[in-house]
Amino acid sequence: MSANLSVVVLAAGKGTRMKSRLPKVLQPLAGRPLLSHVLTSVAALKPRETVVVIGHGADEVRAAFSGTSPHTAGLSFALQMPQHGTGHATAVGLENVNDSEVCLIVTGDAPLVKSATLAKLVALVNDKTFALLTCNVADPTGYGRIVRNAAGEVIKIVEHKDALQANDQATLAICEMNTAIMAAPTAWLRGALSRLTPNNAQGELLLTDVIAMATVDGLRIATTQPTGETEIAGVNDKVQLAALECAFQHEQAVALMLAGVTLADPHRIDVRGALTCGSDVSIDVNCVFEGTVALGDNVSIGANCVIKNATIAANAVIHPMSHIEGASVGEGALIGPFARLRPGAVLGADVHIGNFVEVKNSTFGIGSKANHLAYLGDATLGERVNIGAGAITANYDGANKHKTVIEDDVHIGSNCVLVAPITIAAGGTVGGGSTLTKNTERGVLTVARTKAASIANWKRPKKAPKA
Repeated sequence: MSANLSVVVLAAGKGTRMKSRLPKVLQPLAGRPLLSHVLTSVAALKPRETVVVIGHGADEVRAAFSGTSPHTAGLSFALQMPQHGTGHATAVGLENVNDSEVCLIVTGDAPLVKSATLAKLVALVNDKTFALLTCNVADPTGYGRIVRNAAGEVIKIVEHKDALQANDQATLAICEMNTAIMAAPTAWLRGALSRLTPNNAQGELLLTDVIAMATVDGLRIATTQPTGETEIAGVNDKVQLAALECAFQHEQAVALMLAGVTLADPHRIDVRGALTCGSDVSIDVNCVFEGTVALGDNVSIGANCVIKNATIAANAVIHPMSHIEGASVGEGALIGPFARLRPGAVLGADVHIGNFVEVKNSTFGIGSKANHLAYLGDATLGERVNIGAGAITANYDGANKHKTVIEDDVHIGSNCVLVAPITIAAGGTVGGGSTLTKNTERGVLTVARTKAASIANWKRPKKAPKA
């Protein structure tokens, strides 16, 4: 924890251009709210406190971050209501920040800002230095411009609307823009905010006006820049959100490839969490990784798979169209195509789960197989078990779940129903089409079918002729 740093995150905006009932800072990027990305970058600096200034959708934002996680440590909220601009929002956030600290101010809708960039900015601040993150952009339209004197020193920021209103073409031609991310000695900043006036085109108390105050008060204004425009890009509508999603995913793809992962197409992968890969991992197109996913050495992921909070051991092959969530896949296992592993599925080495097989809260021993059209729920399978096509464990009685135990070397025929609770003893075989409600003995063949009956002279119903 940094004893002399606190952070204020400005997150009170409504995001009208999003055309959404969801507050802007809760809009998803890579499966997480925009604000979550910002808080993760901020948390790496280990501030004493992080204050999120909220307004529109305040209850929703609070609820979204009510749990405990590394980026919510030391997190608090300050309500800005009514809203009178970014200067007013910052003053609200500063209420519980110590005057002796450095205050870092970031926006909640700039999700790709890097912690290294923020750390570099904070390092510039002292009692006589105000630090500002600026960026040279190709098209500064809409942004506040950084105005410097002949010596190259920052003297003020002029908002785009104000420059337009004054027909100030020299200012409009400036390509160095304000990112709205800054750091300052808190005691001075608190006093500067108290002197703000709404004398601007927006009629609001603007945080950017403290820059001109800093020069008057004799503070040096230091600047630094991010690694690129996308790092400080804000989000105001779904078009910008999609653009940042593409930028984020490309960044993830490049990092994976530099680490040795083979991607069939780096433009067609979605990483919505933490994906770690061993050596010689191969990922085909249109795969989605959510939560925490670990892929071992030589793992192959087929096209159009969705994998969430799962561990895939070395040499496993996940064939196309498979959906895996909350599962563990053993070394050398073959999964899919069109397989579904639900939470609690734990598969041993060399297990085969084939097309249209669903596994939930079940354990498979080494070498066990369910190759076609089966459902295994709340089951424990031993080693070398073979499950025939159409077989299911009937684990739910309408109120409670029950356990099925299938011991080593059991063969279950096609279209069998095992009504839990039940144990199929080691080495046993269950004949196709059987419905079992009682435990079986070791090594025996068990068949439970109704006797076939033929009805003579039966007439098949016919449809009535159309009128």
